[in-house]
Amino acid sequence: MSKLSGKVAIVTGASKGIGAGIAKAFAEEGASVVVNYASSREGADNVVCKIVAEGGKAIAVQGDVSKSEDVKRLFAEAKSAYGQVDVLVNNAGVYQFATIEEFSEAEFHREFNTNVLGVFLATQEAVKQFGSEGGSIINISSTATTLDLPTASLYTSTKAAVEAISRTLAKELGPRNIRVNTISPGGVETEGVHAAGIIGTDFEKQMVAQTPLGRLGQPGDIAPVAVFLASSDSAWVTGETLGVSGGMR
Repeated sequence: MSKLSGKVAIVTGASKGIGAGIAKAFAEEGASVVVNYASSREGADNVVCKIVAEGGKAIAVQGDVSKSEDVKRLFAEAKSAYGQVDVLVNNAGVYQFATIEEFSEAEFHREFNTNVLGVFLATQEAVKQFGSEGGSIINISSTATTLDLPTASLYTSTKAAVEAISRTLAKELGPRNIRVNTISPGGVETEGVHAAGIIGTDFEKQMVAQTPLGRLGQPGDIAPVAVFLASSDSAWVTGETLGVSGGMR
């Protein structure tokens, strides 16, 4: 039997990158997947089409995780389509590297609203929807929390908050058999990394040089760990932050 057979999973920010990789891997393991997106309908539809073409089940649902009404609608559509929710992956995230002189209140609120408030809102709704058997919440952080990268102070602080939220909620929700864990990826080659112009730069070379396994990661390197945390294989794992970074730290 597939590891996630009969499970329903919501993956936020799943129209591309790590989120898309996780959504596809979940479907391959038998889960019905809700592919959430904020603005890229085309990207989300492509992910759904690939899943369905391989015999899996998936739908795309638009929603800004920083808005409570959008989050409520996301979960309502998931339950309408599949009858339940068992797994939540809080993957949606935004970032901008900038010096402290370039810091703006608007960017602070943009990053904290998506990266931190979004985790709270989606988790709050998931807890309402999980059944008596509990569920699994997987938050996506970053090795930025230990690398202390110059120009990444704002993004780093949001991900440090995500890790603290995960540890605390693991204790709060454990009695309800709801597990909360975090994946901390290193440098991963995604559409966003390409769009940011990082590929081919000294920054990319620096990331690779700091990675003992000697390369950037791929979404497919992260997805199997998410499958593990979503499945019964990790039934005794909660409150953990798993580095999936090729050794970068």
